[in-house]
Amino acid sequence: MGALYFKQLLSGQDFAAGDRVATQMVNFAYLIGDTESREAVVVDPAYAPGDLLDVLAADDMRLTGVLATHHHPDHVGGQMMGFDLDGLTGLLERAQVPVHVQSVEADWVAKVTGLAPSDLTLHEGDSVVTVGGIPIRLLHTPGHTPGSQCFLVDGRLVAGDTLFLQGCGRTDFPGGDVEAMYASLQRLGSLAGNPTVYPGHRYSEDPHAPLLDVRRTNVVFRPRSAEEFVLAFGN
Repeated sequence: MGALYFKQLLSGQDFAAGDRVATQMVNFAYLIGDTESREAVVVDPAYAPGDLLDVLAADDMRLTGVLATHHHPDHVGGQMMGFDLDGLTGLLERAQVPVHVQSVEADWVAKVTGLAPSDLTLHEGDSVVTVGGIPIRLLHTPGHTPGSQCFLVDGRLVAGDTLFLQGCGRTDFPGGDVEAMYASLQRLGSLAGNPTVYPGHRYSEDPHAPLLDVRRTNVVFRPRSAEEFVLAFGN
């Protein structure tokens, strides 16, 4: 196994600085790689993918892939709130690399970004993507969208919009499913080893926190059953 390279970058600050949508949405993007092979992937390169490539270049790292948590434009690019957000399309113009998505999310990603299905590398359920010598587990966690996925790497859980430090992703957008969200949260909450949770947005003061702390303080873990969860968080 190689040596882990891992960066959490805040939109509007660490990249896409001055972009008012990026600043408002407080998305996190992530760079994950192997410092020995110098290979890396980017998670959710919306707003300013060129900035993220520049960070990799400054660190002498080479992009070899993209991991998309889900299809919403603030994560992969596309039209949102009347704005055209750069993302996967702009990134692939500079670097032709695989874009890893869940198969049930493929049509959504293609529609939002304008990419062809052939531009996407599809995964069925859980799988592993290896970057250099670093294995990254892809965990299919539907609920926010049908093909939402999280990434587990070396004691870190990149949770996208499935799990925040406070709260979880909305289920009232097209494709959302509150019962599926409950099941996904229960699965993440039971992961072994107390990984550190790295969310898709900075909706709390801390940018990341141990899973056991998140379980203790996050209201989404208070319901004791799917029925209670639906009553508390259903649409």
